[in-house]
Order: sequence, then C-alpha cells, then structure tokens
Amino acid sequence: MKMTTKDSYNNCLNTIYHLRRYGIILGLDTIGKILQGLGNPQDTFKSIHVAGTNGKGSIASALATILHIAGYNVGLYTSPHLVRFNERICINNRQVSDEDVVASYEAVKSVHNGSREPTFFEFATAMAFYEFGKQNVDWAVIETGMGGRLDATNIITPALSIITNVSLEHKTYLGNTIAEITREKGGIIKNKVPVVTGVKQKNAILVLKTMADSKSAPLHRFGDTFRVRRANGSFNYFGLENVWRNMHTGLNGTHQIDNAALVLASCEILNKNDLDLTLQNIKDGLVQNRWPGRLEIVSESPLVLLDGAHNFIAARNLAVYLSETLSNRNITLIIGILDDKPYASMLKSLIPCCSKIILTRPKIDRSLPPDKLYPIAKKMISHIQIIPDVDNAVIHAVESASPKDAICIAGSLYVVGEAKELFEKNPAILSKNP
Repeated sequence: MKMTTKDSYNNCLNTIYHLRRYGIILGLDTIGKILQGLGNPQDTFKSIHVAGTNGKGSIASALATILHIAGYNVGLYTSPHLVRFNERICINNRQVSDEDVVASYEAVKSVHNGSREPTFFEFATAMAFYEFGKQNVDWAVIETGMGGRLDATNIITPALSIITNVSLEHKTYLGNTIAEITREKGGIIKNKVPVVTGVKQKNAILVLKTMADSKSAPLHRFGDTFRVRRANGSFNYFGLENVWRNMHTGLNGTHQIDNAALVLASCEILNKNDLDLTLQNIKDGLVQNRWPGRLEIVSESPLVLLDGAHNFIAARNLAVYLSETLSNRNITLIIGILDDKPYASMLKSLIPCCSKIILTRPKIDRSLPPDKLYPIAKKMISHIQIIPDVDNAVIHAVESASPKDAICIAGSLYVVGEAKELFEKNPAILSKNP
C-alpha cells in the first residue's frame, strides 16, 4: 500500500520526537556536519539571532512581521511549538506545509552520517535551515532553543544578535549563577556583529560588555542607549538616532513594551546596514504581530486567557496583567508546571490574583504531579482542585464559569498547547455562553 503524505508526516515526526531532547552536549560539530551535507543553506540568507530567558519569541515574531511587511521573504524559526511541529518553521508568517516538513526531514536524514545521533533540536534546526534555503528567504529570524553558546542555532553568523534578558533557568545545562548563564547566552555574540540587549542585572551587563568588547561587537542596552516611556496605552521610543512617538504593540502586557523597545532598536541597526524599513513598516509590524500562547485571549464570555508563564519572570508578568486588567473578575487559574521550574515562586506570584485554582499536569514526562504543587497552593487559597488531565481541567473550568468570570491557563507552554489543541478540535467548548 502506498504511503500517504499524512502517513509520511506522522512517521517522520515520530522518528524525530524519539531523538534525545538534550543528550550529551558536544558542541556544534554534529549540526555543522549535517548542514555541510546539505550545502550549508544557512549561508544563503541573512539572519537575526535571538537568545535570552523571556521574550525571545515575541521579539523574533515582531521582527519577522516587520521584515515581511517591508517586502522581504522571511523565515522564522522558534520553539517550542504549541500544537503542531510546523509552527516552528514559518515563512512569511505562514507555517510550512506537511509536505515541506517531510521533504526537509528526508533531506536531513539522507546526509547525516556523523558519529553521534543528532538531538531532536539539532535535527529540527537543520530542517528549518534547509527549508529556508530551499524557499530562498532573504532573511531568517532564528530563536535559540536553550542557552546560546552550544545551541544548534549558533552555527549561523547573523547580521544582528539580540539577548533579551537573563534569569536563572536550565541550571543543569547553563550554570548556577546569573553570570554563568549570561556567558552561555552571550555565546551568540559574533565578531563585529552588533548586539541589542535588555539585561538589567549589573553582573550580567558586565559579562556581556566584556564579551562584546573582546569581539569588537557594538553593544546597545535597553535603558542606556535606548529607552521607552509609556503614555496612555501607547509608548514613545527614544532610540539610537530616532525618536518615535505614539507607538503601539499588538501583544498584551506592559512587558511587551520593553520587548518592543528591543525590536525598535534592532530596526534602527538594520537600517544602518542598508535595509529599508520605513517607520510605517515598523509601526504596522508591531501592531500586526501575534504570538500565540502569550497573554492570548481565545474567548470573551467567559474570558479565557492562555499564557505560558513558564518561569518566574513570565509568571510575574502574568500576575501584573491579571491584577491590573482583570481585577474586577473572578479568575480561575488552571496551572501545570514542569519539574525544572521554580514552581513555588511561580505559584506565589499567581495565586493571589485568583479566586480559584485547578492543578493539572501536561502529558510531557517532565511535568510535576499536582500533588507536589498542592501543599504550597493550599497555604494561599482555599478553593483548590486537582484535575490531572488538562482537557478535563479546562472543560470543568469553562462549564463552571459565569459569562463574567475569567479563566487563565498557564504555568507551561505544554499546558497551553494541550488547551489550544482542545479548543481547535472542539470550538463549541468556548461557545457555551453566547
């Protein structure tokens, strides 16, 4: 029986999903050999490299949107995906097709002959770069997976490097201090390639400055060489050479204004290097930018909000949004957290904003059992339930909510992904209150 495209698609994804998630990190040799076998597609397009703890995807997506509006053919590589693998590889803001995924998988599979099996992320990165080369993108905006120095994406030599911010994360792989983690993320800095950053800690700034100086890379820091001032729902940008007033971002949350500042500084630098991004291109791109699963409202009655909030900073940003924007509503928080996250501090940030909490658990093997979260949550809130299955937790919350209530689904992008998939398959769940 002839294999269908759907069969081929499912088979190739099943294969790469069974590759090691991280494995022994040996550097860039494996990804380098794969890409060499593919003809080094990463050398056929210009790129922007984005690392950091939070805001990577929002910033990368905004830049890709702006470049596309300006008339460029643009690739965008991000991770993780929420529902479908194809989300990771976009061209001109559209996910690649299943046929493209199969073709890029077959191409990478055909050239790999190294001594070490590639990790999942190495294989996916090679697929993305192959697809960008095949579709002749002018620019690609590339988000690191984890860290920077040894991340598979660091095989590129970008026109611009962005390091959003730094906090303690992935300590097993990146280090136990802010300085150590900053060195790993700062590993994307290349010789004479300008750097835009939003890091705020003094020791992190010192590390980045030292690394940038050693490579003669101009360093532009938010709060130093560029800044913003909020003004009644908009903001003014005071940049490297420009002052842009009455700017808006299409993403919810005051922290997205800080992310937008990094985007605008990046646009200024790109324009210095012979790009032609007009102010209207930039304004339109910021407003049109969408980034799923980050303060994403999927229903108004009841209000259902999806936000990954997968680490302490992201949880704190979500808590600010809930307290400032939804303080007049009864909020049910559905939360599941992975085992490498600071779950106690995340819960302490979010629970005070909510009237009810449902503890759940995404299907990924790194998720914490709700029983682990319960003792901490119980100290802060009395109305608490454990519903381990995400789908059941969401359905229960929606059925129990009044039209004026709010439901916030958070704690992990995997929780958000399962909720989004549920809503896509069963849209009637969100229409119980017409």
